[in-house]
Amino acid sequence: MKENQIVRKLWNGLSKTRNKLGKIFATNAVFKDSSLEKSISLLEESLLSADLGYEAVTEIVARLKSLRRASFARGDLKEDLRKVLTDLLEEHTSLKESIVAPHTIMVVGVNGTGKTTSIAKLAKIFKNNGKKVLLVAADTYRAAGVLQLSLWAERVGVDVLSSEMGQDPAAVAFDAIESGLKKKYEAIIIDTAGRLHTRKNLMGEIKKVERVLGKKREDLPQDTFLVLDATTGQNGISQAKSFKQELNITGIILTKIDGTAKGGVVFPIMTEIGIPIRYIGVGEESDDIVAFQPDVFVASLLNGVVVS
Repeated sequence: MKENQIVRKLWNGLSKTRNKLGKIFATNAVFKDSSLEKSISLLEESLLSADLGYEAVTEIVARLKSLRRASFARGDLKEDLRKVLTDLLEEHTSLKESIVAPHTIMVVGVNGTGKTTSIAKLAKIFKNNGKKVLLVAADTYRAAGVLQLSLWAERVGVDVLSSEMGQDPAAVAFDAIESGLKKKYEAIIIDTAGRLHTRKNLMGEIKKVERVLGKKREDLPQDTFLVLDATTGQNGISQAKSFKQELNITGIILTKIDGTAKGGVVFPIMTEIGIPIRYIGVGEESDDIVAFQPDVFVASLLNGVVVS
């Protein structure tokens, strides 16, 4: 996806959050006075209203105060805030290591977060990059889930390995890797049961899939992506903490950010939990996903990008 398309999609996706912050800032003149001390309480309140979370806001304000002291408050307050937010996110955006094909991704998440749709979007990204892709229906407890994944695979134009109801998910994943290596797939994306994160026995089934992949080849899966619904706000944070305790989560796909005014939830996810955001879903179509870029995200959040 071209850079201007990424900017436009993220700009549109963050419109509710940006408009909410913009109205608060404009109404209360947060940025009209160069003195941070005169508007610090309001700034904290505004950032909290966008679901940035208490710990993240405390860190942001401390950094902003330090930056203002260092520059003797000569700079523009809004630009300083942009710098602080961007730096904070960049510190928690880890660089991807080289991947040995097939790039195997296990996708986890609670039902209703947009997991299957996100898998299809990822598949299209890989396909557009010229890679041979296999989707794996390892959620063997929902016939509708298997059917949905198959329909998306057909729509996107990639292969799918289906499964029977009640089949062992770990066995399905193992067969997928066997097939993937034999047929030289370059990307394998595995859908897992979208059960409640609080059910330990169900989480154990996902952990079994993880173990089986590792036995086949020790570097598998190279990624385990957790899909979170941005509209759930702090409840999503709770989900992420629970999944991280049980699985080696390497990244988050944040969905439905276009449907909420709390897009700031990106900050506590990355700073409190320590899991990097990899992709953001900004709509229902197969192209409505963007790779997370801290500078583009913050600029879109603070109304600093001009989309022509």
